[in-house]
Amino acid sequence: MALPSDPTGAVAHFPRQVGIDAYGNGGFRFAEMSHRGSLLCLPTGMWNWAATTAGEVTLASLMPVLEAAESIDVLLIGLGADISAIDPTIREAFRARKVIIEAVNTGSAVRTYNVLLAEERAIAAAFIAVEKAR
Repeated sequence: MALPSDPTGAVAHFPRQVGIDAYGNGGFRFAEMSHRGSLLCLPTGMWNWAATTAGEVTLASLMPVLEAAESIDVLLIGLGADISAIDPTIREAFRARKVIIEAVNTGSAVRTYNVLLAEERAIAAAFIAVEKAR
């Protein structure tokens, strides 16, 4: 089962934030569901995310996270298989809202996200889907 599609054209989502059971093969498993593609994990739920490369991680692509900034302390960004620099304007925008950004490879971000979520921390994540789990 995949994230439900909405006939109105709204972005598909799962209505609550949950841990990630598996990642790889171009997607994620959570809540007994399979999701193909990248993923935003917010206090409002799990959302499809259009970014497919680190270069597509922009302030505009992270706007849903920025809009939820009052509900989060940490944003984990899974940049795919490798690590690259995050645009300083992204860091500045989140710092102004007192949100810490940690940008690492997707595998490390998923593992850290699951730990912080289990600790009931105010966490959000933006994961670029990868083919191979590490």
